[in-house]
Amino acid sequence: MNKLTTYTIKELHKIYRDKLLTPTSFVDLCLQKVKQTSELNAFVTVTEDEAENHGVESEKRFYIDKKSRMLDGITFGIKDNFCTSNITTTCASEMLKNFVPTYDATVYARLRAAGACLIGKCNLDEFAMGAGTVDSIFGPTRNPWGYDKSNDDWRISGGSSGGSAVAVSSGACVAAIGSDTGGSTRNPAALCGIVGLKPTYGLVSRYGLIPLVNSMDVPGILTRTVEDAATILNCIAGPDFLDSTTIKKEFDPVSITDDFDMTKIKIGIPKEYYCEGMSQEVIDTWRYVADLLENQKAVLKSVSLPHTSVSIAVYSILNQCEVASNMARYDGLEYGFRAEENYSTEELYASTRSQGFNDVVRCRIFAGNYFLLSRNYDKYFVKAQKLRRLISNDFKNIFNGDDHVNILLTPTTLSDAPLYKDFMSKHNRDQCAFQDYCTQPANMAGIPAISIPIRLSKNNLPLSVQLMGPFLSEEILLNVAKRIENIVKFPAVAL
Repeated sequence: MNKLTTYTIKELHKIYRDKLLTPTSFVDLCLQKVKQTSELNAFVTVTEDEAENHGVESEKRFYIDKKSRMLDGITFGIKDNFCTSNITTTCASEMLKNFVPTYDATVYARLRAAGACLIGKCNLDEFAMGAGTVDSIFGPTRNPWGYDKSNDDWRISGGSSGGSAVAVSSGACVAAIGSDTGGSTRNPAALCGIVGLKPTYGLVSRYGLIPLVNSMDVPGILTRTVEDAATILNCIAGPDFLDSTTIKKEFDPVSITDDFDMTKIKIGIPKEYYCEGMSQEVIDTWRYVADLLENQKAVLKSVSLPHTSVSIAVYSILNQCEVASNMARYDGLEYGFRAEENYSTEELYASTRSQGFNDVVRCRIFAGNYFLLSRNYDKYFVKAQKLRRLISNDFKNIFNGDDHVNILLTPTTLSDAPLYKDFMSKHNRDQCAFQDYCTQPANMAGIPAISIPIRLSKNNLPLSVQLMGPFLSEEILLNVAKRIENIVKFPAVAL
């Protein structure tokens, strides 16, 4: 990829004040970048008119009203499973290909209220059910790292928020919003060499996010820097009366300080995250960051999360059960795709779902309904819920016990970005089990986590690590992540 000068939010606002660029000219630059990188397939809808109108509004506030907002002139993309009024929201599925919401998701509304400029809706695995952004009706999203349009051996972007990650990594926008159910923000962030933040469950409203797994879905943030992730979080977090699952306590904005005291931070290294299939380069990167933090006077210790080994199986069962419930609304009667079937209601349902969903979605619906059958309910669903509680308690014991730690350090993914052809040789279930091993436990426990790029592999691809913390520990996570970022100085854009 050709390099594009990339700016942080603070840098852009200074540039606007100095009139070296204006919000409208920067919006135009981003739209040009979208066209230049169209082969990456990061966007399913480019909102050119909206972006230009948003840029004009920001420019007016900067230069006429003299009352600029926190994100004025900051371009962003949003995953196409967040509702946007009068803009199609497809979930990359035939079922919702022509769905145009009449309301905005809270996350989108808050970004717009802060002055951000929408560049477009980003590609994803159909209904966010994947780990590679390869199962979209609009085609797969390609990782910009090492991409050569003359070569078919390109790398996956990760998923399911791969479009959002590539939009940021390629320089098409400053920030993007994804969703994170089992790692769907952190996974593509890691593979595309950017920052991916999954906030505490309930800290950011899910209103207008088309659900996958209600009990685990969290809007995620993708940026090039930790500080930008904190800024976006401060704009979108907080209670929402439209979402009963949001935390009712008022949100205190997080702050990042240069003099953050690392000597008071205890970091746990969970031994169960050293698992089969993890590449040696990932292990070496994990050790490198551990040594780096120790050199910063943090206290490191080995810890145990004993139920990690069953976590991916538990996640899979609960995911499919909630998918079966959530997908029941798509019946061809109320909205979305409707098959041309005139025989009976049952046949209409069957034909609509057969034609409207891909194999991955249908398989999860079938599996979820099987687990929820009365004869299987206790054996699978109830047992998985009990194990989920044990997994959550593992984290509570580590964070709140007598010999507690403040945060955990783990890999994000088990390797650098796989080749598309290698990734597609595996079944979706196996793709997710491999890619989500380190990320999905945080969703089941509801705790915050962040992925940070560290260095390049021998393939010149990003390698990242993950930090996890207790409930509402975003400020600590972001400050430690910022310290790591300052030391490693990872490249800003894809090579």
